[in-house]
Amino acid sequence: MLIPIPCVVMRGGTSKGPFFLHSDLPQDEARRNQVLLAVMGSPDRRQIDGLGGGDSLSSKVVMVSASSRPGIDVEYLFAQVSVDNASVDTSPNCGNMLAGVAPFALEHGLVAADKPQTSVRIYNQNTGKMVEAIVQTPGGKVNYEGEVHIDGVPGSGAPILLNFMDAAGAKTGKLMPTGQAIDVIDGVEVSCVDFSTPIVFIAASALGKRGDESKAELDADNALLARIETLRRAAALRMGLGDVSDKVLPKVVLLSPPTAGGQICSRYFVPWNCHAAHAVTGALCVAAACHIPGTLAHRLAQLDPAAPQQVTIEHPGGQLHTQVTQAGTDAEGWPHISKAGVVRTARPLVAGVTYVPGHLW
Repeated sequence: MLIPIPCVVMRGGTSKGPFFLHSDLPQDEARRNQVLLAVMGSPDRRQIDGLGGGDSLSSKVVMVSASSRPGIDVEYLFAQVSVDNASVDTSPNCGNMLAGVAPFALEHGLVAADKPQTSVRIYNQNTGKMVEAIVQTPGGKVNYEGEVHIDGVPGSGAPILLNFMDAAGAKTGKLMPTGQAIDVIDGVEVSCVDFSTPIVFIAASALGKRGDESKAELDADNALLARIETLRRAAALRMGLGDVSDKVLPKVVLLSPPTAGGQICSRYFVPWNCHAAHAVTGALCVAAACHIPGTLAHRLAQLDPAAPQQVTIEHPGGQLHTQVTQAGTDAEGWPHISKAGVVRTARPLVAGVTYVPGHLW
């Protein structure tokens, strides 16, 4: 017997995957994870028996529910489903898939729409942080069509503004989890920053790279990937994240000066290969790091003195535009970044039911 589960497959930013009402899935975590593996067709490199696309960017799941928290409209839990391993990781957030949460919630009646736009306050269960999503809702209906183009996605769509509120210490509890702007690991300078997601920053030049290489070029360099993983695991211990050999956090970013009119050039690893474009949460951490004196990002960034809050990040698929709001310093003397925002687009691709083997339920 096959069990039908209602879902909507949505593109959110440069990623895509099924969105579920949390109540439509098993409440037991282990059983839910088995169901999600079956939904996506993992573990299998092609994910031929599921909805996954054989790539980490299309092997993602979002679960949404109404919230009883004061000042919060909905809650969402993100899951990164491994393509070729039987693992489901809910430790990271995904800012791209987050772009679809507010439209999904509006379409399912979890939030009442305003006119001409609706602000949806979202609690991210992965990080314990709040995000404000502003969606275009002329006539009280979600509008997906518009003129906003984001690099890495064909065509254009209606803007969805995501404001990440007080996102410092998303996983470690500290903006600077090692307490230093620069750490030296095995002779390599790194900056460990946790804003919306924890990242280990490395200057591309320190690993013999320009920093503007293509994803294919970086993914083909097995020695580089091995070196990055060694540094990532060592940095994670210093950040208080423990053994991350089977975890996707922290991520790694190779940084270099901009070459195409932006403020900084970034190559974001997911973490065992290079992202085809750039994760939103990763971009916000890059932007935040550009405002933290002493970090590698601050050292390499070329901020515009007339608009220092605007940080355009160059990535393999083009550029990603962010905006950072700084308000004084935190208790440890680091910059207090109260808000960081980015514009994404999203749209539903197909709605219906997905089927899983009955014995998994």
